[in-house]
Amino acid sequence: MTRNEGISLRESLPSDVGEQEHHDTEQNVSNLDQAEQRQWVSNRKRVCVLVGSAVLQLPIWGFAMNYGVFQEYYSGRWTLRGSREVTGIIGTTSNGVMYLSMPFLFALFTKRWACRRQTAALCGTALTCISFLLSSFSTHVWHLVATQGVMAALGCALIYSPMTLSLGEWFNTSNRAMAYGVVLSCKNIVGSACPFLFRALLDRYGFRVALRLWTAIAAGTSILAIFLIPTHPSTISSSTHQTRRIPWQFLKHQTFYIYSIAIILQSSGYGIPQTYLNTYAHEVTLLSQTSATLLLTLFNIPGIVSSSFFGYLSDNKRFSFSATTVTSISAVSSALSAFLLWGLTSQGSMALLVLFSITFGFFAGGYSATWGGVINELECEAAERNEAIDTGMLYGLLNGARGIGYVSGGLAGVPLLKAGSTSSVGSFGYGTTFGPLIIFTGLSSVFGSWGLLWKWKKLLHLV
Repeated sequence: MTRNEGISLRESLPSDVGEQEHHDTEQNVSNLDQAEQRQWVSNRKRVCVLVGSAVLQLPIWGFAMNYGVFQEYYSGRWTLRGSREVTGIIGTTSNGVMYLSMPFLFALFTKRWACRRQTAALCGTALTCISFLLSSFSTHVWHLVATQGVMAALGCALIYSPMTLSLGEWFNTSNRAMAYGVVLSCKNIVGSACPFLFRALLDRYGFRVALRLWTAIAAGTSILAIFLIPTHPSTISSSTHQTRRIPWQFLKHQTFYIYSIAIILQSSGYGIPQTYLNTYAHEVTLLSQTSATLLLTLFNIPGIVSSSFFGYLSDNKRFSFSATTVTSISAVSSALSAFLLWGLTSQGSMALLVLFSITFGFFAGGYSATWGGVINELECEAAERNEAIDTGMLYGLLNGARGIGYVSGGLAGVPLLKAGSTSSVGSFGYGTTFGPLIIFTGLSSVFGSWGLLWKWKKLLHLV
């Protein structure tokens, strides 16, 4: 290489380096802009998912949480064939079928059928709407049980399960607790507002037209909300590969069965006031229909606060409470509310019945929020044994246990009501037709804390 060529090469180097640095800077700015754009799109989708999940609480839980309004209507304006007492199982059967089907639906849509979640939810919407529409043509009581208690409940579960899984995946890294809290609050808002909606529709149009209007409301809100909740891209891509097997080792642990039985017992009594409180207020305490409807609203409103409260107790790091302690606070307090407030109400005592609705709704309504602590405890046990655990599947099974409780409580309620009608004495709640139901509600609630007895037994053995 000649001398002039060497000088020329050295002179060109700084310019090349500057151009390269300028190119790298432009590339970094472009990458940063793309990252910000992706983050903005992701945040927008999360907002849509959250809004969609919140709206879905109306068609999913609107009827199931407020069936008591229909129960009171059927009791006072019976036009169907069959025993009117059978209508008492519809509300608890609806909740029970929904919760019982969740373990199977969660398992199906976790990975293998993840890409079909929206399709499944739309099929659930169709089944729900067809069921409510058919129920408006009912002529026999078993038609109501089949359409409202079973078919519509299966449809709602088919909406709830895949959409809830998608919600958890879109908020899997941050703000998951916030997202679930917002959705759970909207569920309780639905439970607080729908009694007045149903009462207005029933009083103005009768139950047949009211059910057809509810069908239209459920269809419109469901379809709109489902399209706001797409399946997370990571789930769709992973579902194309071989799916991992769900770990079932937690079924060998005694703790799982202790809490499952407690949930069954507590849930069997929780559905009784939801079904019969309206009728009790109207027939026993002689309150107006508006006041009776207000009680159901007061029953659901505290759940907005109690779910967050008991979730905080379960996760609180400053004051550490075990899962058994938190579940016992909820169970024992709700049992005392049933025994001391509902059981001692008499004719015209609206204040005591209002107090019962608020306290029982708060403590019993927050029981399911303690499941976070239960899952944490089972996760710790699995970690100690070096075992894997699928918390989504575990949550689905706990919902299944709640479904068993709802169904068994509804089936027990009919003979208990008949037993009370043959032996009603006195003016307090215990002496009325509903006396056996009140006692059953209190006992089943207190047994929801039996996990605490099991833990004390373990401690005594260690001593």
